[in-house]
Amino acid sequence: MATKTRSFHSSSPDETARFAAGLAAKLSPGDVILLEGDVGAGKTHFARALIQSLLEQSEDVPSPTFTLVQTYATPRGEIWHADLYRVTSTLEIEELGLIDAFGTEICLVEWPDRLGTLAPADALTLAFQAGKTDEARQITARWSAARWDDLLGALAA
Repeated sequence: MATKTRSFHSSSPDETARFAAGLAAKLSPGDVILLEGDVGAGKTHFARALIQSLLEQSEDVPSPTFTLVQTYATPRGEIWHADLYRVTSTLEIEELGLIDAFGTEICLVEWPDRLGTLAPADALTLAFQAGKTDEARQITARWSAARWDDLLGALAA
C-alpha cells in the first residue's frame, strides 16, 4: 500500500477545533488516529475538540498524560484517548488494552512512536507543526488505507 499525504493549514485554535469536529463526524469504531508533534504542537487541543464534538453532553476532557488512557462514551461508540509520552515499553501498551481497542473503538493516540510495531497499518497519522504565527498550525495527514481517501478529500474541500 502506498502512503498518501495531504496538508491542512490552521490559522487558529478555533480552526483546528473545526477541523477536528469535521473529522470526528466521519469516524467509526475501529478508526485509529495517531497524533504526532512536539510538546505544545496542538495534539491535545485537537483530541479534546474531536472528543467534545462527539459527546452528547459537554464534559471536561483532561489530558491523559498521567492516566495514560481516558475513555468516553459517545453515540458513535467509545473513544479511547491515549497519551503514551510516559510509556517505556510496548508491554505497558498491551497492559492498557489499547491494542484490543484499536479494532473496536475510536482511538486517538498521542506520542504514537511508543507503539513501535504495534501501530495499526490502517491508522491515519496527523503530524502537527507550529505555523508562521503563534496560533497557526500545519497539520500533515499520512495514510495508506483507502478508507481515509474520501474522508480527507471531503475535509479538504
